[in-house]
Amino acid sequence: MTLRIRELAKTRKPFMARGSKVKRCQDCLLPVTGCICAARPQPLEGSAFCFLLYYGEAFKPTNTGRLIADVVRDNHAFVWDRTRPDPALLSLLTDSRYAPILVFPRQYAEEARCIDSPNDLPEIQAGRTPLYVMLDGTWREAKKMFRSEYLRALPVLGIDPEVASNYQLREAAHKHQLCTAEVAAMILALGGDHAAAQALTDYFAVFRRNYIAGKPHMVFREDEPSLTESS
Repeated sequence: MTLRIRELAKTRKPFMARGSKVKRCQDCLLPVTGCICAARPQPLEGSAFCFLLYYGEAFKPTNTGRLIADVVRDNHAFVWDRTRPDPALLSLLTDSRYAPILVFPRQYAEEARCIDSPNDLPEIQAGRTPLYVMLDGTWREAKKMFRSEYLRALPVLGIDPEVASNYQLREAAHKHQLCTAEVAAMILALGGDHAAAQALTDYFAVFRRNYIAGKPHMVFREDEPSLTESS
């Protein structure tokens, strides 16, 4: 929310998208009749997240990155810039307290950068807090962000989901293309942070249900397998 306020202060004209005339809660961005603020969980310690958002992403009600920020206390958000990254972002990525890990499909990274197994995470972290770097935008925008020079040294952790996405709020390019919150829940589970993974999964379910309740043309699906249940 802090990033959204900063971006609003710099914007000369309001961000307009579908549903912009709906009266929304200014915290969760859902219609006031479907506000989920009362369901916001107590933030948990253990893992950390860094969000790189494409321009305009912070204003979108369908963005699920803010759900992660509600669940994981240690979180940071920046608007992406290819050539002029925020100095605070660069400082965070080199902070000795963190082990930054870029979350992205491994087929787009050099083999040497890829984390082969969750069992390799403790060695990479070396006692530091895992800092999961999430590229938040459309699939095309995320691929553009992935090529940023200042991210090239980061190890890459990808996921290969075996369940279809529960995300019904935007059209995915592929059946198994997950939204930011779904990816984060899987990553947290892989890293052993099961309490945060389950809290995020439950919170995301509330978000989906309330969002879709205000969309007469959409049907809520509740029979999907849990993202955090073991196979």
